[in-house]
Amino acid sequence: MSERATSIPPEEQHDDQDQDQNADATANADGNDTTAGATSTDTAATGDDAQPDPVTTGAESVVRALENAGVEYAFGVQGGAIMPVYDALYDSDITHVTMAHEQGASHAADAYGIVSGEPGVCLATSGPGATNLVTGIADADMDSDPMLALTGQVPTDFVGNDAFQETDTTGVTTPVTKDNTFAADPDRVGTDVSEAFALAREGRPGPTLVDLPKDVTNAETNREPDEPTTPDTYEVTEEADPTIVASAAERIENATRPIMLLGGGVIKGEASEACQEFAIEHEIPVVTTMPGIGAFPEDHELSMEMAGMHGTGYANMAITHCDTMIAVGTRFDDRLTGGIETFAPDAEIIHVDIDPAEISKNIHADYPLVGDADTVVSQLARAVETSPKATKWRAQCQQWKSDYSMAYDVPADEPIQPEFVVEALDEATSDRAIVTTGVGQHQMWACQYWTFTEPRTWVSSHGLGTMGYGLPAAIGARLAADDDQEVVCIDGDGSFLMTLQGLSVAVRENLDITVAVLNNEYIGMVRQWQDAFFEGRHSASDYGWMPEFDKLAEAFGANGFRIDEYDDVADTIEAALAEDGPSVIDVHIDPQANVYPMVPSGGDNGQFALAEDQL
Repeated sequence: MSERATSIPPEEQHDDQDQDQNADATANADGNDTTAGATSTDTAATGDDAQPDPVTTGAESVVRALENAGVEYAFGVQGGAIMPVYDALYDSDITHVTMAHEQGASHAADAYGIVSGEPGVCLATSGPGATNLVTGIADADMDSDPMLALTGQVPTDFVGNDAFQETDTTGVTTPVTKDNTFAADPDRVGTDVSEAFALAREGRPGPTLVDLPKDVTNAETNREPDEPTTPDTYEVTEEADPTIVASAAERIENATRPIMLLGGGVIKGEASEACQEFAIEHEIPVVTTMPGIGAFPEDHELSMEMAGMHGTGYANMAITHCDTMIAVGTRFDDRLTGGIETFAPDAEIIHVDIDPAEISKNIHADYPLVGDADTVVSQLARAVETSPKATKWRAQCQQWKSDYSMAYDVPADEPIQPEFVVEALDEATSDRAIVTTGVGQHQMWACQYWTFTEPRTWVSSHGLGTMGYGLPAAIGARLAADDDQEVVCIDGDGSFLMTLQGLSVAVRENLDITVAVLNNEYIGMVRQWQDAFFEGRHSASDYGWMPEFDKLAEAFGANGFRIDEYDDVADTIEAALAEDGPSVIDVHIDPQANVYPMVPSGGDNGQFALAEDQL
C-alpha cells in the first residue's frame, strides 16, 4: 500500500531554493508554483463532463481528497517542497491556519482531532518542516489521537542524495505513525491521502502521514481521488466473543467490590454514554485514567475521579481494593498502574479494547474483550441481568472520599495556591468549557481541581508528556469547538515559554481563548521531584526569573492581565474571559506548591503520599 522513501534510488544533490533541474516549478512573485502543463486545458477537457473542475495536478488531487473527507481546517507552515499543495489550497474552501512553528501545527491538529473526533490535518515542508512535526505526531501516536500529516519532499530523483532540505520522513516517522506512505505516483497520490485520512480515524485512532515529493504534486493527472475509505486489508473487530462476554457478565453479577475504569478509548470510541448508563444502572463506582477524564461526570456520586500517580486517594484506594475491574479503553500505562505487581491485586480484570495488542500487554486480562468500546459495553449491558450486591462497597468508596478529601489550605499570608486559581476558572466558565494544558504541575492541578462533566472537554498530552502543548492545542480546540464553548488553557511558565509564539496565530486569527499561566519560576514538577528524591538539589529547574507574560501578551497584540493577590483572582478571570480575542493571565503562584496525592514511580497505588515526608 505504501512505498518507502528509502526505496527510491539516490540522484544528484538538489537546492530547492534554485530552479529545479528536473522541470520542477519556478516560484513566481506571489510564492505560487507555475509548472508547464500544470493547468493544461487539454487535461481539463478530457475530464468527466459532470466534473466542472477536474484535478489537473497531483497537488490538486491531494486537496480534492481533503475536501472529499470534509476537512474544514488545516494547520501548517509553508515551504519549498510543499508549495504545490499550498498553491492548490489557494482555490479551496478549506481554511488554512498558518502557524508560527510546525510543532504548533501538529499540536493544533491533534487538539482539533480530540475535540471534533475527526482527524486534524497539519502540513509542513520537507526536512526541518517535517522533523518539526515529529513531536506532535509522536504525541498523537501515544494518545491514539486522529491526525493526518502531509509533508513536502524533494523530487523523487533527488531522494537519497542528501538534497537540500531532504529527510527520510517516512523512515523517521514509521515508529510514531499508525501508517505512513511515500507518494510516488501522481495518479495515486490523492487516494493515498484519502486512505490515510480514513486510517487515522478508523479502529484505534492515530496519526498517519503522506510524504509528497514535489515532482509528484507538480505532475499532471486527471485521476480523481477515491473516497476516504480504509484498504481492504484493514480489519477492525467490532463485537467481542459472546462466550467471554457471558463469562464477564457472570463475574460482574457476582462481584461485591466492582469498579469501572474508563480510559481515553471510551471517549474516542463514543462510548461515554453507554458506560455512564451501565455504571448508573448497576451502581458501580467509576474511576478514570487521565486520558479518560470527561468520560463520566465527576459531579456524580459514583465518580471516584482520576487514578494513578497524581490521582485522588479515593480512586487509588478503589483500584487497590476492588475485586472486579471493568476496564474500558485503557492501555494500563505505568502512570496509572504504578507497580504492576501491586495494581488491583485482588481483582479479576475485564478488559475491553479495540486493539488486541493492548490485551494483557501490561496487566493480565482474565476476560479479554476485543472490540469497539461502545459495542462491547452494550453487549455487557445486555448480558448482565442482575446488579452486583455492593452496598457496603459503595459506602466504603464514599468514606474514602471523606478520608482523602482534595481540600487544601489557603493561607492569607502566603502566595496564591494554584488549586484556588483552577477552581476559580472552573467556576467562571460553563460545564462545556474546554481545558487544554501543557505538561507539569499545572496539568495535574487542572486534572484534580477542575470538575469535568462531558467528554472531549479535556485536551492534554498524556503518554508523551509534551511541555508546550497547551497554547497550540487551545488554537486547534477553539476552531473545533462550538461557538458557545469557552476554551481555557491552563499552562505553566516553563511550558508556555516553549510555544508562546503561537500567540501571534491566536491574535491574527482573533481566536477567543484565555491562557492562565501558573507562574512559579520553576520547572515545577522537576523541582518537586528534586526536593523529594534528589536532596533538594535544584539542577536546571530553577529559572529564577521569568518575563512579564502579561506585557509579553500585549506586545503580541493579546490582552494581558496579572494576578498577585487572592482578592484579584475572580475579577481578573472575569475580565479576561469577557475579552473578545486571546487573553493571557500571568498568575504568580506559590513557588513551593506541590502536587499531592503522589504515588512514587513504580510504587503501590494504595500507598500514596499526601505530603513530602510520606514519600
